[in-house]
Amino acid sequence: MREAGGPVQVRAVGERLRLDASMRGKLEPLRGKMTKLADRGWLHKRPDGRFTARP
Repeated sequence: MREAGGPVQVRAVGERLRLDASMRGKLEPLRGKMTKLADRGWLHKRPDGRFTARP
């Protein structure tokens, strides 16, 4: 997240982690984990669905 320098989509994080991003269903578990991190205050989830790192 910090390497990106700005808001990122779940697909970009999945590609960086070398997950199969060709099918949307493969990214749903990652989206859930990122949402949990946002709920816990580690990440910030923007209204457009992208995520940023908290300072």
